Amino acid sequence: MNTKYMKEFITFPDITIMLVLFIPLISYTLLHAFSLGVWISFIVGMATYAMSEYMIHRFLFHMKTPTNPFLLRTIKRLHFDHHVDPANLKLLFLPIWFSLPGFSVFALVFYFITGSLPFTIAYLAGIIVYFMYYEWKHYIAHRPIQPRTEMGRRIKKAHLWHHFKNENYWFGVTHTSIDKTFGTYKDQKEVDKSDTAKNLENRT
Repeated sequence: MNTKYMKEFITFPDITIMLVLFIPLISYTLLHAFSLGVWISFIVGMATYAMSEYMIHRFLFHMKTPTNPFLLRTIKRLHFDHHVDPANLKLLFLPIWFSLPGFSVFALVFYFITGSLPFTIAYLAGIIVYFMYYEWKHYIAHRPIQPRTEMGRRIKKAHLWHHFKNENYWFGVTHTSIDKTFGTYKDQKEVDKSDTAKNLENRT
């Protein structure tokens, strides 16, 4: 892979900040590497983001256009404007001001359930590592990069169909399992082209 793209990804401010935050979390997790519960927590954290990726994309980012000016500006920055200009890097990545509070809520709930700081730190590290994987796959989908695997190529095609064919399908960015479960993964030849795929704000 061209190192230009890897550098572009890593040096984007929101990605860099997340990587810096990840280092102490994974370091603390590795101090408890012999605890099975820590690694289970790490995997649960990854699974949490893998599932929320679909739910947030479909039900929050594709919400009905809000009438409140503040909410409209917020959702436009989070997602609507990304559909208008999919190649714009400033709109491609989720902003820190959205991601970190969400991760904090997940972590607080997990701590309330487990009562364990090591488990919660591992859980948060798992969320962030999968989040970075999500951002990377999303970046690949919108940059002239050919995925190396057949699965990667299928996922990229599906995401581009979401943007350029019909915004009501193919919400998964790193996987298609939940799309298939909820019926939002279809053969693109069977799906009508949407007039609002590039302008979510104009949906009725």
